Amino acid sequence: MSLITRCKENPLIRPADILPSAEGYQVLGSFNPAATEFEGEIILLLRVAENCIREEGYVSVPYYHIDGPESHPAILRLRENDPEMELKDTRGVLYRGVDYLSTMSHLRLARSRDGIHFKVDDKPFIYPTRESEAFGVEDARITKIKDRYWINYTGVSKDGFCTMLAVTDDFVHVEKKGIIFPPMNKDVALFNEPCGGYYYCLHRPNNQGFGKSSIWIGRSPDLLYWGDHKCLLRPDDSVWEREKIGGGAPPYKTEEGWLTIYHSKGENQRYTLNTLLLDLEHPDKIIAKGSTPLLEPEEIYETDGFFGNVVFTNGMVVREEEGEQVAWIYYGASDDTACLFKANISDLIAHARG
Repeated sequence: MSLITRCKENPLIRPADILPSAEGYQVLGSFNPAATEFEGEIILLLRVAENCIREEGYVSVPYYHIDGPESHPAILRLRENDPEMELKDTRGVLYRGVDYLSTMSHLRLARSRDGIHFKVDDKPFIYPTRESEAFGVEDARITKIKDRYWINYTGVSKDGFCTMLAVTDDFVHVEKKGIIFPPMNKDVALFNEPCGGYYYCLHRPNNQGFGKSSIWIGRSPDLLYWGDHKCLLRPDDSVWEREKIGGGAPPYKTEEGWLTIYHSKGENQRYTLNTLLLDLEHPDKIIAKGSTPLLEPEEIYETDGFFGNVVFTNGMVVREEEGEQVAWIYYGASDDTACLFKANISDLIAHARG
């Protein structure tokens, strides 16, 4: 019997299920969902990637006119022969010395009673309103701490990518707290309760020059200011982890340790998922790590898409089913769609222990 069970309804959410956020935009991807439970529903916070509908003879790119909380999406529309425009491969254009990307992401809520059939909100929940988010907001994680829902996400700008923090009590209103990790840092996953008087998180600095991008751990007295950083886990140079690794969904507390699912990038830019078990009282200590991937791209929706051979998780919900704790692990496939697989918590721990 397989350790994991993919949902038969996969993909659960496709780009065609999402309304564009502005006239002239089109949705390219709805993927990498954060996940939590709220008032009897499973809530996903999707990364929605958009570009502009193509017009013959023109180059059009999306951008946000940022003016505080009243920011709004817009389109830079240029003639193909405009002498002030410089095409930068497929990623965007340089116009009058200013960079614009060909795609822009925001974060959109989806809600479900059964965790499989989702209704996606018509409008963005979190979108660029700050200079540090000018090129979009991406890849959220949701962590419930006491009675509040803390959302960390990646802000992208001309300065690179950084980690932002926000909080909501009702998934209607959201308060942005600002940058908690400056460029270049992402893949932050918050622990949902303190250990030894400190909050902990996993994060992923972008190594340049020496080493490969690895999973780090830091701690904070208040979720805003982080220190005591140390490298927790480096890529093991297997075919699955040859390029880099990074944190996934927020760690889940079990009797045997903090369980988390992390992602890795290996040969041929192929992404896989694996298990990691950390000490309950000292989460900077690794108890066990899976020796082979938990999930690899195998289904057509995982191997073919906007960027094929990618599975990436940043959302997990644990539910009781027939006396077992079952992890509902939501993941992005091929930077394109949102999907789901399930696994018993006991099996995930056994996988980590190898």
